Amino acid sequence: MKIHEYQAKELLRGFGVAVPRGRVISEAAEAAAAARELGGQAVIKAQIHAGGRGKGGGVKLAKTPEEAVALAGQILGMTLVTHQTGPEGRLVRKVLVEETANIVRELYLGIVLDRNAGTPVFMASAAGGMEIEEVAAKTPEAILKQPFLLGTLQPYQARELAFGLDLPAAALGSAVKMMTGLAKAYVALDATLAEINPLILTAENQVVALDAKINLDDNALFRHPQLKELRDLNEEAPLEVEASQYGLNYIKLDGNVACMVNGAGLAMATMDIIQYAGGSPANFLDVGGGANAEQVKHAFEILLKDPAVKAVLINIFGGILRCDTLATGVVEAAHAVKLRLPLVIRMEGTNVAKGREILAASGLKITVAEGMKDAAEKVVAAAKAARA
Repeated sequence: MKIHEYQAKELLRGFGVAVPRGRVISEAAEAAAAARELGGQAVIKAQIHAGGRGKGGGVKLAKTPEEAVALAGQILGMTLVTHQTGPEGRLVRKVLVEETANIVRELYLGIVLDRNAGTPVFMASAAGGMEIEEVAAKTPEAILKQPFLLGTLQPYQARELAFGLDLPAAALGSAVKMMTGLAKAYVALDATLAEINPLILTAENQVVALDAKINLDDNALFRHPQLKELRDLNEEAPLEVEASQYGLNYIKLDGNVACMVNGAGLAMATMDIIQYAGGSPANFLDVGGGANAEQVKHAFEILLKDPAVKAVLINIFGGILRCDTLATGVVEAAHAVKLRLPLVIRMEGTNVAKGREILAASGLKITVAEGMKDAAEKVVAAAKAARA
């Protein structure tokens, strides 16, 4: 689950991470009071779940409270387009009014899970304020790494990173506190990503998180009921939100072949073989291993709400989700929505013969494929014919 910058900073503050003072607002007129609390001058930052906001015009410096109101008015309500939003952009509903800082240097800190090593790895770089992916691609030696094996980053590891960043001696204590606090937050919050970019060194020899990004592990949210309240449905695709309400995983893609599967691995294989057959997936919808007929019905309805879809492929391995349950849900949904798009089904496993009987008796025009290759070729051909 993604959260906003201002939410990430509030969480990090609780772990001793230094962050600028600020207030989030949704009405431009509120910016004046917020800026006065900060001394009159303030940075106005759009709050959306995407990076690159500054380059897109979503971060501006206000020198007076009156200017803060004007700039907040410009940003609130704008559709902000960045390299992470896609060309459609994101509507800005909130801005963070934040104090300014005396910036001497911009640095980078981040934590991700190293799946090969099976442990979190702490990264630091003097190349702050840049896309870390670009730094990793062009100058990987510029990224310092410290895996932490004992549940959190140890102070000596933080000192090694701070020395590697060539920080002045007067800033080392502040840097060690920042790094160990960030590591504790990553572990305690069950985060999948914790990133500060840029981390700044101020003229007062303090290190401060000028920006912050935290992604939370959806599978661990049951341990953090208070964090669920940070979810912003406005930042998620409507069909993804609808799918989550029924316990389904839906991801929107750019093609025209809708995919319903059970299991992430089968989803990856299904999308690959559609591409191999010359098509392009419009989405993937994973109903999971234990879906019931009602969930299958909702899944099918969600797939068909995408106007880009020209054909539907259902690829199911019947285990706990039996093939007859799948067939029942599909038939009910197809009748309910008066299905007119080509539908190809490939299913194997428990009660497959009974499932095929249900499909055959439905009166629907359904193509039952023999194997994944056959299914992909038939659905891609159907999508191309529908588009022609």
